[in-house]
Amino acid sequence: MNYKSIVTACALAFSATSVAADLSNWEEIKKDANGQTVYFNAWGGSQEINAYLRWAGDELKERYGVTLQHVKVSDIAETVNRLVAEKAAGKNEGGSVDMVWINGENFKSMKSNGLLFGPFVENLPSWSIVDKSLPVTEDFTEPTNGLEAPWGVGQLVFIHDEKTLANPPASFTELLSLAKAFPGKTTYPKPPAFHGTSFLKAALLELANDSAPLYKPVDEAQFAEITAPLWAYLDELHGVAWRGGKQFPAGSAETMQLLDDGELLLAITFNPNAAETAVKNGTLAPTAKAFAFDKGALSNIHFMGIPWNANAKEGALVTINFLMSEEAQARKADSDVWGDPAVVKLTSVGGKPLFKSQPEPHPSWQVALEQAWLERYGQ
Repeated sequence: MNYKSIVTACALAFSATSVAADLSNWEEIKKDANGQTVYFNAWGGSQEINAYLRWAGDELKERYGVTLQHVKVSDIAETVNRLVAEKAAGKNEGGSVDMVWINGENFKSMKSNGLLFGPFVENLPSWSIVDKSLPVTEDFTEPTNGLEAPWGVGQLVFIHDEKTLANPPASFTELLSLAKAFPGKTTYPKPPAFHGTSFLKAALLELANDSAPLYKPVDEAQFAEITAPLWAYLDELHGVAWRGGKQFPAGSAETMQLLDDGELLLAITFNPNAAETAVKNGTLAPTAKAFAFDKGALSNIHFMGIPWNANAKEGALVTINFLMSEEAQARKADSDVWGDPAVVKLTSVGGKPLFKSQPEPHPSWQVALEQAWLERYGQ
């Protein structure tokens, strides 16, 4: 390594750890955060989530002088690609992103490419109230190493209207039988949309002859054999699916609208409380209910991270700590607000029980399944 490389490496190490070295002095961090603007790249496709983040922004401004700017993205992979470009260009300070809402493949990519600041999580005051019985230190089998902070719990569940479908399917096999009995009334979002890819993973976990390989990195030599039952299943499903399996909804929100319109018998969501929230805000009928298959709901924790070159690291730390506080978590869990399950132990309100859990496969399966699906069915 030449002299210039050594200087650059030392500068990077210092910029990545200078704030971390002071994490024990929380009062100093709050002082430095005052006046900072935090650009939080997060999904913008939900009115409830957007409204919740506006509330959080108002509270952060009033309490800490931090301005929270929600940068609405449709796919956080776009943000990851921008950060990769900044890293390649040597932009190690003053980055365009201060916080990201991530999990799964995007976290693994950021971690592998050295795009995350930290570790910082266990130094946050709110870490003490996090429910450690939840898998808050692993993300799709990938150790978090303190590089991302838990924010909420996601579970892949379905929604049905009891008036039109009294007995919903209890498995993917029964879902196919339902689709055949009522042609044109079932579907799933188009991968690589998050809910569509999640549908593929959950189906494969049930249909595969052996699910153990799904919790290890993809073995290309075995991929075709392992996934064959999934493609055979989808070939049958598409033949009787909504619009003949030639078109697919863009995401969860569209499936819920189609359910409410009577076009579909089932909607899909990654929030176990979404049906209750939708009923309360009038998006779905009072008879709409969420359910999970008997084998359990595909489940994960979603997280918040800070890029290595964030311009407002202190502001991001204060924001994350607030979003993990009991007050913010209780409001987030309220089905009148968002209905996203808490990752902390709530004393002010009772947390609702989650569905039986089924852990996420290794993150490498996400990209592999998306690519294979697009090759077979992509329009």
